[in-house]
Amino acid sequence: MFKKILVPVDGSETSWRALNNALEIGKKFDSEIVVVNVIQPYNNAALLAVPLDHSTISRGNSELERIGDKVLAYAKDIVGDYPHEVSYDMEVGHPSERIIALAKKVQADAIVIGSRGLSGIAEFFLGSVSSKVSQYAAVPVLIVK
Repeated sequence: MFKKILVPVDGSETSWRALNNALEIGKKFDSEIVVVNVIQPYNNAALLAVPLDHSTISRGNSELERIGDKVLAYAKDIVGDYPHEVSYDMEVGHPSERIIALAKKVQADAIVIGSRGLSGIAEFFLGSVSSKVSQYAAVPVLIVK
């Protein structure tokens, strides 16, 4: 049923719970797991408030990539000796868009994603990544609390 499961991880506790849930589901269905970390290289609102030059943005992006590498390394530790194929990917862009595009590209049968609780007005204006993924993905999405 679920031959390939995409699991976005961002270093949050809910993303680690999502990864553990995906591993359990994957064991039952002999699924391949695709772990992805999405780097959002800039925040449009921040750029409007504080103009940044190219070198500052490049340094920031390098730092985000370094953090993304650490997140994926920690994911590898959690995956441990999972008995089926596991691949790791780092994407750059808006998280929900990249997750949906990657799910299509790798032909995932499901997405297991952690919920991150943005509160009140921020969630109203921005929406959460898990919410957008669940609305627009073409495959089943399990949101882990």
